[in-house]
Amino acid sequence: MKTKAIARPLRVAALLAGCALLAACAAGPKSLYQWESYQAQVYSYLKNDGGDPQKQIATLEEGLEKIRAKGNQAPPGYHAQLGMLYAATGHTDQMVKEFQTEKQLFPESASYMDFLMAKQKKQGA
Repeated sequence: MKTKAIARPLRVAALLAGCALLAACAAGPKSLYQWESYQAQVYSYLKNDGGDPQKQIATLEEGLEKIRAKGNQAPPGYHAQLGMLYAATGHTDQMVKEFQTEKQLFPESASYMDFLMAKQKKQGA
């Protein structure tokens, strides 16, 4: 009789532990980056139907604010895309700032960002 009294709380504890484990697994891993509207903006940009680059800049800047407010990180290419849009609107100082940010956050992009900045210098000269 004593073993029945002990076995029941152990079964309940094991059941609760199993439920807790399943609940923890159901949450899934946290995403490394927060995308906001980045993918849709790049798609529009590449299709050339995005319209006004200023509008795209505003949308991406707004998305960046949301990302930062949540304490998350923008994905690779986000700042590069902003830089490309700033270059299209003639704001080369902002372009350089965004390309430098991209290089700092994602060092593997450094050679491409340097290439784009050199290209912009040649076009501006």
